[in-house]
Amino acid sequence: MKSEKIILGIDPGTTIMGFGLIRVVNKKMEFLQMNELQLKKYDDPYIKLKLIFERTIELIDTYNPDEMALEAPFFGKNVQSMLKLGRAQGVAMAAGLSRQIPVTEYLPKKIKMAITGNGNASKEQVAKMLQSLLGLKTLPKNLDSTDGLAAAVCHHFNAGRVETGKSYTGWDAFVKQNEKRVISPKPPKGA
Repeated sequence: MKSEKIILGIDPGTTIMGFGLIRVVNKKMEFLQMNELQLKKYDDPYIKLKLIFERTIELIDTYNPDEMALEAPFFGKNVQSMLKLGRAQGVAMAAGLSRQIPVTEYLPKKIKMAITGNGNASKEQVAKMLQSLLGLKTLPKNLDSTDGLAAAVCHHFNAGRVETGKSYTGWDAFVKQNEKRVISPKPPKGA
């Protein structure tokens, strides 16, 4: 039986939203498309969010992806930039969820590691590796679209599994699961 799925990858941004799509047939990747949504010319941040939502819906309705992978915003020094990126990501997620598409997010380092084996790889290194993996003839001038494509490929390589940290129900559970990390207080002298 032939297994097939389509993965939409998105690199959300309020200046440029990069996206890429791959088809996976029996674990073999095929390149479908990559491009970017240019948002520089719009001053109104709410118009940008509306356009991100609409373009994501359009991609979903056109390609019918089975899964969606997003690059998670990374923490920087500029809180306003982080807030804007978080909103862009949230809008893209909402678009996927509104069409019942499972959404997974990956940290930039995780995506770079999955594609190149180096979590600190440059955008250019990621793009070149994608070119090799997917047999792309040329690379785009801006690398936002390859970042979106990288999210899709990372998701395929991770087969939808996301590493999560341990969860705890409280301090007692934390102490029980981390006994070697807990330092007991020294008993008072004379006890």
